[in-house]
Amino acid sequence: MVQRPAPGSIPDAPGSYQFKDAEGRVIYVGKAKNLRARLSTYFQNPRNLPLRTRQMVESAESVEWIQVANEVEALMLEYSLIQRHKPRFNVRYTDDKSYPFLCVTLLDEWPRAMVMRGRRRPGNRYFGPYGHAYAIRETLDLLLRTFPIRTCSDAKFRRHERLGKPCLLFHIEKCAGPCVGEIERDAYAALVEELLRFLEGDTDEIVRRLESEMAEAAAALEFERAARLRDRLTAVRKAIEGQKIVFPRPEDVDVIGLVDDELEAAVQVFFVRRGRVLGRRGFIVDKSEDLSRAELVSRVLERLYFDDNPLGWPKQVLVPDLPDDPRLYEDWLAEMRGSRVEIRVPRRGDKRALQETVTRNAEESFTRHRLKRAADHNSRARALNELQEHLGLPEAPLRIECYDMSHIQGTDYVGSMVVMEDGLPKKSDYRRFRIRSVPGNDDFAAMEEVLTRRLEAYLAQRSRPVAERDGRFSYPPQLLLVDGGKGQLSVAVGVLERLGLADEIPVAALAKQFEEVFVPGRPDPIRLPRGSEALYLLQRVRDESHRFAITYHRSLRDKRMTRSALDGIPGLGPARRKRLVRELGGVKAVKQADLATLKSLSWLPDTVAENIHRHLHRPEPRRGAGAAARALRAASVDRAREEEPT
Repeated sequence: MVQRPAPGSIPDAPGSYQFKDAEGRVIYVGKAKNLRARLSTYFQNPRNLPLRTRQMVESAESVEWIQVANEVEALMLEYSLIQRHKPRFNVRYTDDKSYPFLCVTLLDEWPRAMVMRGRRRPGNRYFGPYGHAYAIRETLDLLLRTFPIRTCSDAKFRRHERLGKPCLLFHIEKCAGPCVGEIERDAYAALVEELLRFLEGDTDEIVRRLESEMAEAAAALEFERAARLRDRLTAVRKAIEGQKIVFPRPEDVDVIGLVDDELEAAVQVFFVRRGRVLGRRGFIVDKSEDLSRAELVSRVLERLYFDDNPLGWPKQVLVPDLPDDPRLYEDWLAEMRGSRVEIRVPRRGDKRALQETVTRNAEESFTRHRLKRAADHNSRARALNELQEHLGLPEAPLRIECYDMSHIQGTDYVGSMVVMEDGLPKKSDYRRFRIRSVPGNDDFAAMEEVLTRRLEAYLAQRSRPVAERDGRFSYPPQLLLVDGGKGQLSVAVGVLERLGLADEIPVAALAKQFEEVFVPGRPDPIRLPRGSEALYLLQRVRDESHRFAITYHRSLRDKRMTRSALDGIPGLGPARRKRLVRELGGVKAVKQADLATLKSLSWLPDTVAENIHRHLHRPEPRRGAGAAARALRAASVDRAREEEPT
């Protein structure tokens, strides 16, 4: 249990504090206006602390803190530390689904519009999230008639650029044809800017412009152009109709709905821009710490606005309850927006009605999540308890590491390490190993090398001061699982004994033929009951390690088998090689280029150009003396046969 720091050692200032366990892992991160006053609340009679806070203090071995200048900096530092360490006693967030976004890739030379999910790149513009991908595609299909920016992939764009011919979208007027120079850069940039303004909700000006241009074309008797403008105007109006109007005035508001119980909470957010709902988002909060409603709202605001906000910063945030320090969060959001932001609880009118709608969405999401989570969480807990019982482990194996080997006749020999924590894959801790010291096909020697490297890394990390550990191999498994039978198990036991870890790390082997589990000290295998959660968990972790090893092996094999003629040339790295192939039109064109052509490339040094030409035009290797002698003998035999009488 953590001991109270010496009196007077804790600063009387704002900052963030971190509780750490015996292994040096950060298990809880908090923030405080006054570090001394906040930390003193943890060092009192444990019976007066909430249950989870008491569990955290009992699990901790030390506490550290970082002093900052003000409360906003403390808030930002706390969030960054939580994202970095993912402490087990802090609240955890899970998106209830991966919502799709409409992305405009401003980082590209010719920006494109695309539907995407997952991680967002700073610099691009994102709109949404939307409930369904088809909703974005329908909207985008309508808008391309008015804002014909490209939607093709980079590879397709470069292919048509080389061909000098546009694709079908250009011919049906859904792309301006930047790949073939049909539009100037300034005009294309103006198209992109208009599309961004439209997606941000500024639709009135665009509608007025299209109406004016259509009227001018009709007055000038340009009926074909007027008809095209009419079709564009119809498409724009149809896209606008898809955006639900919720406020009579063009307001920028985020509306948060929240439903919770003692363990979890469901959050739904509607993003309203210029009075229209442009997107929504939902996530689940795992309340690992005791939180009041005000503290829960604070955590939701941190989660929502520390990420890049795809639709820009709202002028007003409507919440079900005020956060624990409203002024702090208003100042922080105002700093991000550049103008005043108000956080308030709506009491009546349209805003109250909209928040009730958002809250109903949160209730439905929470009901679905609890039905799913009840089965998942119970089955995982049951699997870990069954493993502890059947394998005779000292504790339930919250962290399981599984190892597997992969090769083809001893080539591209690799090993894999996958990690399950609390019955779920922890992919950030997966590791891949290229076998260094095994010359041929020897799975036992390869397994010994992989386990030795992993456990020696753990011992090296353990010998360092806690503050200097980097976390890659800092934590030991509570069950070390190898794919195989008695042979693989004996290798693992030998490595653990040689490193002095046999009494600390339990080990087992899972044989694939009969799904038998071998453990040290027992001549007969353990057969887990068919259909048991424990057997299912072991099969999953074993199959995951096999998949991970096979994937790595295939990537190495593919790289070896697809080596380019341009590999291994001094001075020609990946970036130069890619640019060279692109500018000359392929590897074959590079092979046919003469030295003058290569030297004419201003960005390619002359010495590298000479290395490329020498490498690609070196003479064929001459046959050795043995080959020449064999050729002479074959020729003499042929002559002798010709001279024999018939």
